[in-house]
Amino acid sequence: MTDISSDIFGALTNCARAVEEKLDKLLPTVRTPEGEVVEAMRYSALGGGKRLRPFLVMETASLFNVEKDYALQVAAALEMVHCYSLVHDDLPAMDDSDLRRGQMTVHKKWDDATAILAGDGLLTEAFAVMADPATHPDMAVRLKLISGLAVASGAKGMVGGQMIDLSPSRADLNLAGITRLQALKTGALIRYACEAGAILGNAKPEEYQALSLYAEDIGLAFQIVDDLLDHEATPEETGKPTGVDSGAGKATFVGQLGLENAREKANVLIDSAKSRLDIFAGKAQLLRDTATFIVERRS
Repeated sequence: MTDISSDIFGALTNCARAVEEKLDKLLPTVRTPEGEVVEAMRYSALGGGKRLRPFLVMETASLFNVEKDYALQVAAALEMVHCYSLVHDDLPAMDDSDLRRGQMTVHKKWDDATAILAGDGLLTEAFAVMADPATHPDMAVRLKLISGLAVASGAKGMVGGQMIDLSPSRADLNLAGITRLQALKTGALIRYACEAGAILGNAKPEEYQALSLYAEDIGLAFQIVDDLLDHEATPEETGKPTGVDSGAGKATFVGQLGLENAREKANVLIDSAKSRLDIFAGKAQLLRDTATFIVERRS
């Protein structure tokens, strides 16, 4: 275990609170027949969680002194996309999960149809938020943000990774195959979170590249830790069922590397991620602490 500053926990908590308040405003209750799907959207989006992706948006944007309100809009929109993916991922046609973030999944609290619509609603609303001038006054910046999010969440990113995850060949993937799968399914939105801060801040090419590589490292480490938790943690710790992937016979980092080698690989990736931030010197300390948090988390 490595030392981690207590500052990261306070920063994560403060960011999560700000994102929660922003999501509450962006997804107001609707008292008409369609209000049921809005309630399901709110249930998913306001259901807690680490809010890691929004935090990465906020912290990378802060490196360039971006107006906080702009970064918060992008952070909330990205969290909508992440929450949509969780709602759909939990459906019987995918992972068939009953528990998410310590509470009933959307399709269990309502039904499959409402869960599908709630996910669709969150995804489309995210792009509406991105297109809003409140996100950034420069239309060119908004277009870059929208384009990047579309790629990260679509067939060349998260959706593509999910398709590989559902494929019959999933059980036979080698280490390179698992790495590519997770770079798409999990890593694409994490990478976008860091790149979005750079886009908002009109970063120099070398700064953008540094954040992108940092994100690739922590994204892969994040999934390795997820695989470790799937073997070692309890549902009470993680807030969701454990042993799912291994029980389904899916190829995982732990299955390929073993527990100790997988843990070592995650630590190597975290060290690499921190070195990517040298270009920002002391301004990036919270991002370094975030990398440590990722490898030490228990949920």
